[in-house]
Amino acid sequence: MINCLRIKQHRLMLLAVLVLSICVGVGGFKQKQIQALDAPDKSTSQTQKIASTAWQYGSFPVENFQSYTSPFGYRLSPIDGKKQFHNGLDMAAPLGSYVRSWWTGKVVEVSDNTPCGTAVIVESGSWRHAYCHLDGHVEVAAKGRYMIDRSGGIQIWQGQEVPVGMRIGRVGMTGRTTGPHLHWTLKFNGSYVDPALVLKEMFKQQAMLKPDPLG
Repeated sequence: MINCLRIKQHRLMLLAVLVLSICVGVGGFKQKQIQALDAPDKSTSQTQKIASTAWQYGSFPVENFQSYTSPFGYRLSPIDGKKQFHNGLDMAAPLGSYVRSWWTGKVVEVSDNTPCGTAVIVESGSWRHAYCHLDGHVEVAAKGRYMIDRSGGIQIWQGQEVPVGMRIGRVGMTGRTTGPHLHWTLKFNGSYVDPALVLKEMFKQQAMLKPDPLG
């Protein structure tokens, strides 16, 4: 029980740090794409404005979403039944459903030789977001490495820039998985973050943007 309370307290403290970092590390938006600044904004009013609007530009990472099948944190592995730390959020969707980049960034890695299966990792400033168990595989050309999903019309090069909401893959069954889903992880400054906390805040802010039908 004490360990659970500590974990919850740690998550809340981490979320507070993340929101504060967005306040001081993001300076503005251009065509709804986040651009990080080298220096923090000293203006309190500007900082408050950014804190209240930054997350609204994120994109939900999978189309045809069905359900959340496994949360962030410790669990019993569905593969071998052993206790393990689950470093992301699992989202069930039909095979072939398109996966979208949560944030504007640069593809820093494509791979297909780990338990994550075919994967794309995007870096957005201090954030890294990984998309696992995708359809397709990795190939190498003179230009470099790329993830190719010919059936889905997807080709993602390692090193390319991707805008928020861009289709970067499709839900597959590669790697260690018991069913079709997207395993999505978030890291901030090298530490794993519970994606559900970020999505919750993103939905909250996006809901505030919707016009009032009675207004």
